[in-house]
Amino acid sequence: MRTFLATCAIGAAAMAAPAAAQTVYVNQGSDWTPSLRQQFYTQDQGARIMPISWMRALQLPDGSAFLHDALARYGYLPMAGRSEADLPAGFTTNGSGADMAVGMTCSACHTRQIEVSGTAYRIDGGPGIVDFQSFLKDLDDAVLAVLANEAAFDGFADKVLGSGAGASERKALKAAVEVWSNRFHTLIDRSLPDPAWGPARLDAVSMIFNRLAGLDLGAEEDDFLIPENIAVADAPTRYPFLWNAARQDFTQWPGFAANGNDLLGLSRNLGEVYGVFAEFHPQPQSGLLFNRDYIARNSANWEGLKELEQWIWDIGAPEWPWELDHDLAAQGEAVFNRPSAEGGCVACHGKKKGQFRSIFHTTFETPIVDAGTDTRECGVLTRTVKTGVLEGASIPLTGTTLGAEAKAYDVLAVSVIGAIVQHSLGAFGEDSIKTAQAAEATPGNADDREALSQFEDLRKAFPTGDNDGRLKAAAGPGCKYEARVLDGIWAAAPYLHNGSVPTLTDLLKPAAERPASFTPGPSYDIEAVGMAAEQTEFSHVIETTGCDQLDSGNSRCGHEYGTSLPEADKKALLEYLKSI
Repeated sequence: MRTFLATCAIGAAAMAAPAAAQTVYVNQGSDWTPSLRQQFYTQDQGARIMPISWMRALQLPDGSAFLHDALARYGYLPMAGRSEADLPAGFTTNGSGADMAVGMTCSACHTRQIEVSGTAYRIDGGPGIVDFQSFLKDLDDAVLAVLANEAAFDGFADKVLGSGAGASERKALKAAVEVWSNRFHTLIDRSLPDPAWGPARLDAVSMIFNRLAGLDLGAEEDDFLIPENIAVADAPTRYPFLWNAARQDFTQWPGFAANGNDLLGLSRNLGEVYGVFAEFHPQPQSGLLFNRDYIARNSANWEGLKELEQWIWDIGAPEWPWELDHDLAAQGEAVFNRPSAEGGCVACHGKKKGQFRSIFHTTFETPIVDAGTDTRECGVLTRTVKTGVLEGASIPLTGTTLGAEAKAYDVLAVSVIGAIVQHSLGAFGEDSIKTAQAAEATPGNADDREALSQFEDLRKAFPTGDNDGRLKAAAGPGCKYEARVLDGIWAAAPYLHNGSVPTLTDLLKPAAERPASFTPGPSYDIEAVGMAAEQTEFSHVIETTGCDQLDSGNSRCGHEYGTSLPEADKKALLEYLKSI
């Protein structure tokens, strides 16, 4: 229960406000404390973008340090009082000395800040309004500039190694930077789309596939690269909100993955870490479970991932921090509870008990619905890639193996499930591993299957091989997406899965009447409930398409529910959506 006013600032004095405004921390329930927030902002999950000393030595074209503003120019949010003052919330470090790397954690992309009348409102677990594509492109360019000439590299080396470093140290550093740049530039050059995703959106699934299949599975002498596995990431989606994300009984935008317990949460989060630059190089290894080693060269922070998933259960939906008309909201609740044919929302977005996943938590039912929206995301799930070092690897718990080519989705499944099972069984000793090996060798034997029964839920997280269930729909016409419980939806603009509609008011209009373009940003419109028409932080314009280009990745088409409601009912419904 929320027990205090949403407008109160939780620990506001502990963190500095941006610009001249004070930051208000919106009420997200008594379980979400300032201490948890601080940990959520800094908990390492094993991502390693590059050595932190390198990033601190990089420069922008104007000569300023790459980290001079703690990446605020991309929308990443400040965390005052942090010892690493040049890093924003959600950027982490791991390792020590020369091995200390900078990475990202959940909160980099899942913390929101909006602005109304000069005041900033912080919403933890909210969809980030960040320009990840520009960050990636600028980082690539900054490293290329270091390698462009000797003077540039010498200046960089002086900062990383110190001016007294010898020739051999400088030579080793340059070789390491060249390898890093070759890998990163290959990814960025082949992945980033034009038009860009823009702030508040990214094609996360494509980037995870690209990162894993393109940078991790090649031969070591080729720097692990398989460049042809990298495709243009042109199916953008908005960042999802995290409150109640762990409670959905299915997850991912197309809703193919079971969800709702610790094991399923770990599979979801490990795949995400692979996408944001975990170091991962699976290797053939005779005698190991699955005949592959998924752990020796895997930087995932298993304890960190466990902690982050537990905290996600504690993040409450944000409470509307401005005045509400409670009588009007009550009228709106009645509209919400009407049948879909009468403009209601409850059939898809109401709170209903979901499938059983755990004795510790209940879940929300998550309908998977084709609402006539953009279809490009489903096409991503049908991508095929070369399997590299994973050719011949068994898909754990399915009894099938990868060929020379396979669905990128299956390659991700092998990499996630294999690592989780290997990591978990390693804690139980050699006998457990031998028993599991026997079970994997005879997947049809019920007695042997019992040895892997604790991991059975992972088959639901990645419906692969002959058990592809919901995933089959990706190859058919249209595209189905998850329909989530709408608590806190007021704080999640832009709307539809691909972030093609800037406000809830626009979403209640027919597709033809929705904005053909808009500028995303933190300026918030209380009346329209979403992104304000005038933005100053970013200049990027999202150009949307109509229903004639449903696979563009940017179509504003579909979800025409409530579009025929009388204006009075729309107003009441919006007031209700603010209140939940």
